[in-house]
Amino acid sequence: MAYMPGKPWRILGAAAMLTAPLLVFSLDVPEGDPSVSAAELKPKATHSLLLDIARTDAGYVAVGERGHILVSADGKTWKQVNAPTRSTLATVSAQGGAVWAGGHDGVILNSSDAGKTWQRQRAQPWSADNQSLTNGSPVLDTLFVSASEGYAVGAYSLLLKTVDGGATWSELSISGSAPAQQTSELVATDAGVFDDSDLTLAAESDPHLNAIARTASGRLLVMGERGAGFRSDDSGATWSSIRLPYGGSVFGLLSLGGEQVLSFGLRGNVYQSDDAGSVWRKIDSGTENSLIGGTVSADGSILLVGGNGTVVLRRPGESAFTAKHIQLGNGQTPAFTAAIGDAGAYILTSDLGAINSKVQ
Repeated sequence: MAYMPGKPWRILGAAAMLTAPLLVFSLDVPEGDPSVSAAELKPKATHSLLLDIARTDAGYVAVGERGHILVSADGKTWKQVNAPTRSTLATVSAQGGAVWAGGHDGVILNSSDAGKTWQRQRAQPWSADNQSLTNGSPVLDTLFVSASEGYAVGAYSLLLKTVDGGATWSELSISGSAPAQQTSELVATDAGVFDDSDLTLAAESDPHLNAIARTASGRLLVMGERGAGFRSDDSGATWSSIRLPYGGSVFGLLSLGGEQVLSFGLRGNVYQSDDAGSVWRKIDSGTENSLIGGTVSADGSILLVGGNGTVVLRRPGESAFTAKHIQLGNGQTPAFTAAIGDAGAYILTSDLGAINSKVQ
């Protein structure tokens, strides 16, 4: 399945049981390949497509297309820094001053100084000599639970783990197939068309994985394509299949405290679980626009963002989200990809760069 350079291509999912981890080494990448070429410093990089943002102990780091990495002390003034890749970066995670970014061509970068300087830890662009299913798979989401232990997920069921801060990565291979949404033989009616049930897609054996989150007890959840998902109670050693009561794709996961998690994605669908994914209930998002990123504020407010300038907010104690649409003063409507912030003051990444917004 093809993917696009943005979070909606996190049309991902997974399969069944985990096999023994294998050490992953970067390929012998030819010199000049975009994955190992330095990003170009561009005067308009601050207004380019940004796909994710993280808070460090020195401010913020945002990442996006063409290997662009931007840093800011206050979330208002941004500066592009040198990066050892031109591959699109889709995800960024931080633990204090340690930061990791991942993206296309299997690239994972690391910074030990809050994003000022970067080193490449992994690169695995597509190669005709590599017969692995995850050959060239992009990294779509990352999660670090400490400065040493971290996870990365991506297309074609890519699942990686590190226990040494990214110096080495183990590939956790998921095989098998997720439960099918429906299995029905396609039979045309007299009118020569199929009904809705005939057109329902079954789950794939190696769906893309879009998002990873961790509950307070340490349970890991991974979700993605066509409502498929997986949970691990032992730091990724073994996994069991879970599934939303919705067959569409999940683009993001948020931990809400305790065993509560929130999933969101295609066509504004939002579901919440209070038991780490065993039982889900639908939450009214107030929109049918796809929701791509989100954040939980210190007071428990939840902000989700998506295309067409869409932001939806749920305050503590509320059962549903309130939707709004943001348009910039110049008339442009941003497509939002991620969010971070507290007390109504948020930084939103988009196809137009980082945008400060007060959402009440």
